[in-house]
Amino acid sequence: MLEAFAPTLAAARARIAAVRPAAYARTRNAIDGAVSNLSPYITHGFVSLADVLAGVTSRHALDVQHKFVFELGWRAYFRQVWQHRGDGILNSLHEGPLPDDAYVRVLPADIREACTGVPVVDAAVRALYASGTMHNHARMWLASYVVHVRKVHWRAGADWLVGHLLDGDLASNHLSWQWVAGTSSRKPYLFNADNVARHAPAAWHSPGSVIDTSYEELDRMAREPAHPVVPQPGAWRRGDHEAPPGRPSSIEPPLRTQPPDELGLTAPDAAAVVGRDVWLVHPWSLGELPAALPADTAVIGIFLADFHRAWPWSERRWHFVGSRMTELSAERWHGDAASMGAALRGARSVRSVAEPHLAPWLARWAECEAATALFPPVDRRCDSFSQWWARTTRGLDSAASLLAANEVPAW
Repeated sequence: MLEAFAPTLAAARARIAAVRPAAYARTRNAIDGAVSNLSPYITHGFVSLADVLAGVTSRHALDVQHKFVFELGWRAYFRQVWQHRGDGILNSLHEGPLPDDAYVRVLPADIREACTGVPVVDAAVRALYASGTMHNHARMWLASYVVHVRKVHWRAGADWLVGHLLDGDLASNHLSWQWVAGTSSRKPYLFNADNVARHAPAAWHSPGSVIDTSYEELDRMAREPAHPVVPQPGAWRRGDHEAPPGRPSSIEPPLRTQPPDELGLTAPDAAAVVGRDVWLVHPWSLGELPAALPADTAVIGIFLADFHRAWPWSERRWHFVGSRMTELSAERWHGDAASMGAALRGARSVRSVAEPHLAPWLARWAECEAATALFPPVDRRCDSFSQWWARTTRGLDSAASLLAANEVPAW
């Protein structure tokens, strides 16, 4: 919803200014808690993690172990795992409670249509479709239900969710699903109706449902293959793929591999850049243009068809990204890697910001600059967040010292 997430740098900065770290730490697990709602802006590069923390610490002194800093760390950690494992993050990092082949590979229609009869699951999915976002606690609940109750492989759920999220990031999304599934963590994440009642509005409460049981029973369920799920009142039968009589065929918004026409994208055009210095703006680099960019630089926005064929987006996300890209670049291209590369071949120079979502292609065309980092690089692979966190914050006592250690400019 663009009213809720205006695709502007001013909106991102206003959200940074509105962060109240104490309230965040106290209430972040509640569905109506004081969360920052910055994730779509971070994912798409309106602002960096360093920008966020610099802005917050200009108003609030934070210990480096503060919950807000800790949560920024999770996003950086997931990127570190992606850096070291590459496409391996799209597969189970190790076996979970059950072997991979114990799970079905298609997300059932009743989950996609918010018609499971389990109120917390259906409310979370409806909220996703209405806003393009989902509270982190709700994501964990949904993933746990999908994997451990319904025995759906985490990858089916992760692939579906990432397309609908405004902040869909392959590292954060897919590795979070793996953490819940127990394929990147020591044990599966489980939740029950009591947990929902503590942290969610009354409409989400799920007494009498399949999750209204003990953690011991849920753990047993997670470790037993093909545990039968008793349909909840009003739910579809497990495995149904057609809407029940009297219901619309689908409430799920379509995902698009092609951009909406109104974004005004054109095919790559070699004539627009021949002999010129080029700066490429892409969907993950939507912050301010470099201050030192010469005035005659051709600023070209790019949407790569190869990526979107694999990872389609909701129309809401196309517009969120496309609207901001229009502010940054008068010329915006949509095309495949071959046509993009051919058009850029005649440029005098091509530069951009490095981005793992485009790693297979971007480095072929452009000299890529690293995005501003908040946490120091860790050369060795860390297979747990705690290990990574200990290394990146060693010797630091405050958020300000973390920023200074990485030479992040003051806000």
